[in-house]
Amino acid sequence: MKQTDFVVTLFEGKENPENLTVAVVMGVNALKQGHTASIILMVKAVSLGQPGEANGVDIGAPFPEAGGQLEEFLNLGGQVCICNACMIHNGFSAEQMDSRYELINAPDVVTLLMGAKGSLQIT
Repeated sequence: MKQTDFVVTLFEGKENPENLTVAVVMGVNALKQGHTASIILMVKAVSLGQPGEANGVDIGAPFPEAGGQLEEFLNLGGQVCICNACMIHNGFSAEQMDSRYELINAPDVVTLLMGAKGSLQIT
């Protein structure tokens, strides 16, 4: 896990497509402004750690489709982290998660948030 300037913490998955969309759009915009950025998947959002899980989530104009935005986030150097305890609690295993994402624990979450210049908590 690397420390980043901007951290988005997402607590819900596809059941709240607006929150997912805002999280990835804000992450992409932070990167485009020259900041480093992380998205932390916690609680129910850990389901988004599965490959392709955000694909097809589209809340409509003016927002882009979330899966494409997530790919752009990664291509621009963004970091996606998955809360390991939340993953296990929700019945997922590390093998089910996208290999590009990093499993982190509570101390890592605190480190990311405390070291960031800015953060956005989306519940």
